[in-house]
Amino acid sequence: MREIISLHIGQAGVQIGGACWELFCLEHGIDVKGNLNLQSDQFGKRDISSLTTFFSEAADGHYVPRALLADLEPTVVDIVRAGKYKDLFHPLQMVTGREDAANNYARGHYSVGKDMIDKVMDRTRHLAENCDGLQGFLLFHSFGGGTGSGFTSLLMEHLTINYGKKSKLEFSVYPAPQISTSVLEPYNSVLMTHATLEIADCSFIVDNEAIYNLCHRNLDIDRPSYPNLNRLIAQVVSSTTASLRFKGALNVDLMEFQTNLVPYPRIHFPLVSYAPIVSVMQARHKTFSVMDITRDCFETSNQMVKIGINDKPPTTVPGGDAAPVPRGLCMLANTTAIAEAWARLNVKFDLMYSKRAFTHWFLSEGMEESEFIDARVDMDLLEKDYKEIAADEFDADSNDDCDF
Repeated sequence: MREIISLHIGQAGVQIGGACWELFCLEHGIDVKGNLNLQSDQFGKRDISSLTTFFSEAADGHYVPRALLADLEPTVVDIVRAGKYKDLFHPLQMVTGREDAANNYARGHYSVGKDMIDKVMDRTRHLAENCDGLQGFLLFHSFGGGTGSGFTSLLMEHLTINYGKKSKLEFSVYPAPQISTSVLEPYNSVLMTHATLEIADCSFIVDNEAIYNLCHRNLDIDRPSYPNLNRLIAQVVSSTTASLRFKGALNVDLMEFQTNLVPYPRIHFPLVSYAPIVSVMQARHKTFSVMDITRDCFETSNQMVKIGINDKPPTTVPGGDAAPVPRGLCMLANTTAIAEAWARLNVKFDLMYSKRAFTHWFLSEGMEESEFIDARVDMDLLEKDYKEIAADEFDADSNDDCDF
């Protein structure tokens, strides 16, 4: 079996991880203590053929996620340690330090992060040794946090050294234009993107504002909280990884994601669309044809799309915000439209860096001033890469429209 290890880093990564594993357990018929229910699920006979891709079977017959939860401070991981799924994870799968990164990339990457990286890599090695044929890693983190940006980039560097040929795919929470948790997000995001641009294979990006608006508009939640947002993100992650965990025709291993979605190594930031997203109340009065949910996913043009059908219907958390539906569509599109997000981020970075605002916090943690400049130049090149591809597509479309 081709196994995949999930690494949940920082507050965002760990909280999204909690929502994801709750959903994965429901889909595979595993309870909060890791016991497998072999009875038929609501859609027929339960398929356990690909179960060991994401779960390992312990000596006593319990199933344990192939996952590691890591944060530089213990608060968020302690919630998992004492929560509903405390018996699902082995204690060694939860790694915490004593002081946080204070929303500072340099603390996560250099000073505080350096003290914890060996422990995290050792726990990762134990997970990898328990695999027969490791495919690669899924990393869950934020771009804007100190641990999510700094420590994740440090971890990816070590993974590249130790597991060079294994795929590394990210699910990243991108800084939202309106919803900001830290003034340092532009610095952290630019430094993180630069540090991992050459070593990440594929990065699926979601932003909190878009998810917030979906919860508000589609799920009728007046004031969405992080658990609301995380459960919706988990639904998207579940659909994206469905072909890895159940029988399917497309994207059945991590390498296929790169083959199908990454035309050039640096252009590896697909956008994710998901439909239908409806509340329980709306589901009572609506029907969803294939045409309806396909149309919902295609809201923007200029997208390179490849679609594969998986016969496992979407599962929802009982009592959650989203209604159960008989079919769902998840679209992964590598589109030049994301250049706008890089441009917006670069403008915010420039506004702060032109005045050298807050740079002393980074330099005092062992970072060099030149890293800011190198990262910003690299982001400029990335923005230009996307614009060149967009121009090539426009020229191709213009030639197609010409009469000869």
